[in-house]
Amino acid sequence: MRKRDLEIINSLQQFRAMSRDQLATLFFSQTKNPVRHANEVLKRLRDRGYIEANVNHQPYTYFPKSTRLKTNGQKIEHFLKITDFYLQLRTYGEKNLKHFAVESQFPGIDVRPDALMFWKGSAFFVEIQNRQYSTQVMQQKISRYEAFAHSQLWRECLPVKVKGFPAVWIVADQKYNVVSNDVRILQTKDVAGLVAMTKPKQQTSNNGISIKIG
Repeated sequence: MRKRDLEIINSLQQFRAMSRDQLATLFFSQTKNPVRHANEVLKRLRDRGYIEANVNHQPYTYFPKSTRLKTNGQKIEHFLKITDFYLQLRTYGEKNLKHFAVESQFPGIDVRPDALMFWKGSAFFVEIQNRQYSTQVMQQKISRYEAFAHSQLWRECLPVKVKGFPAVWIVADQKYNVVSNDVRILQTKDVAGLVAMTKPKQQTSNNGISIKIG
């Protein structure tokens, strides 16, 4: 089996579900025809029993072998959104993304972020919302993160040592009215939204020269 074949299988295990176009972007973007090359490789892997696919979804959605997911279930769209988010992060530099784990679980802790990641030197718990929740539900979710922060168990659970508790980054089309005195909360529609928030402002002097602030 080729190295790229193994990488595709490993990615499907990591993300649970990926579309043909997502796989084409991740593994075949340097080829002249990413979609055609993706189709050829994915068909070969499926024919040999290494991966599975939902052929009723266009383009096909792919899964690791013997997946426990319902290949036509609602959960699939959520995993595809997580993969989209990951691909957005990569556009800002692969080296900036040191770790990305999907649905990490922590023993004895009632917190299960959609992604735990270390990006541009900071740690984040990412909550990707593909449907609208009530403010009460989201505040309860924040309360669980606060309990996690207070427990100090996060210092032992995280794969990379960090000084402070990771920020909770909510990715959703709407902004939720949630607050916390103990956990930093970020809310954007996508990765570009956070990049815009953290981009240094510029001030123009009298002679027209732009000066960075921050």
